[in-house]
Amino acid sequence: MGAFKAYDIRGVYNKDFNKEDVYKIGYFLPKLLKTGKILVGSDVRVSSPEIFEYLSKGITDCGADVYDIGLATTPLVYFATAKHNFDASVQITASHNAKQYNGLKVSKANALPVGYDTGLGELEKMIKTKEIIPEEKKGKIINFEVKEEYLAFLKTYVKDTSNLKIGIDCSNGMAGLFVRDLLGDKPLYIFEDLDGTFPNHEANPLLPENVKDLQNLVVENKCDIGVIYDGDADRVMFVDENGKFIFPDLMIALLSHYFLEEKGLKGNVLQDIRTSKAVGEYVEKFGGKINMWRVGRAYAAAKLREIDGIFGGELAGHYYFRDFYYSDSGILASLIILGIISKMKSQGKSVSQIIGNIAKYENSGEINFRIEQKEEAMEALKDIFVAEMKPEALYDFDGYRIEFKDWWFNVRPSNTEPLLRLLVEANSKEILNEKLEKIKAVLKDFE
Repeated sequence: MGAFKAYDIRGVYNKDFNKEDVYKIGYFLPKLLKTGKILVGSDVRVSSPEIFEYLSKGITDCGADVYDIGLATTPLVYFATAKHNFDASVQITASHNAKQYNGLKVSKANALPVGYDTGLGELEKMIKTKEIIPEEKKGKIINFEVKEEYLAFLKTYVKDTSNLKIGIDCSNGMAGLFVRDLLGDKPLYIFEDLDGTFPNHEANPLLPENVKDLQNLVVENKCDIGVIYDGDADRVMFVDENGKFIFPDLMIALLSHYFLEEKGLKGNVLQDIRTSKAVGEYVEKFGGKINMWRVGRAYAAAKLREIDGIFGGELAGHYYFRDFYYSDSGILASLIILGIISKMKSQGKSVSQIIGNIAKYENSGEINFRIEQKEEAMEALKDIFVAEMKPEALYDFDGYRIEFKDWWFNVRPSNTEPLLRLLVEANSKEILNEKLEKIKAVLKDFE
């Protein structure tokens, strides 16, 4: 089974894993997390009902109870896990992946993520080596209603945005469960129906082709802003009034206006290793202290809790909040950001002007290189640039981020594919292009 990943269990269903594998996962999960009850939610993918059936059979054969919350966003599962003191939960989802994929996001007490290093590796070993002996006294499946409670929580973040014209793309994913109840009928919605075949586009807003419908909607209807959620609604991304995609890390800076300016909080803010230098500079103007850490919820949520951070975010569009059990929620992030945008519009500022005031540097965005010898290629880059240029800073906890006076780059390996991911940022377009070409020349020897 090739579905065990760094952050979750995920792959093409009936290829990378199947219902027998899911049954075993269900059977050993209560033993791994030492609990007699597990909360389970599902996204709307076609394979989710079968996965729920076999996961539940495994859990109940182990003698534990399944608390079924039905169709859910992934953040709803985090909320219910922490709020109702579950020691374990599973969201059945493949997040932003294509329709043939599915998976399991596992959390433990306080909605802390269970990654490969913190339990999934041990679970995989149990599945491969231990015998399954169903308990005589089986567990039960209990319907557990928590959606209204979660909706009430989200409503506390809703601001008056009546001065905004908003375009919203739900990607036929789980955001459709809640967004209209929160923002009403005034926004222009597309692909709001829950449909696990994703008939309009894949539910991955990081791919430019998946944002085109929203961009057209915004431009054609003269919207102030466009919002797009991924498949399980743990991520959100935005386009400005011109339909231009906004790099998600820049929204970490924008969140400062709510947490640091409006609420007057002071303390730690988390960013990932790929985040623009402009974000830290902007956050620190409001008294926040930037902390940089690894990419991925399995690392970010735990780190935000460790540093007792106020909020944080990632280039991939995840935003984490102390007041949300240090977890991420695309819908929660969008409510806060729309409130900020509404307030700034009343001051005469457009979204492009707001973002232009944050984004001070030229940025390549993340570029993928198909390379089998990922570690060797990364070391070659480090050796060449450190020896020749004497960097001002070097971070080595998720690939490398090497910073110089007027530019920096991050190079990191994909956890699941033979890909090396590169991001370069510089003070000018000329410097960016020059450094990018030099890096590409080094990597060419490894392609």
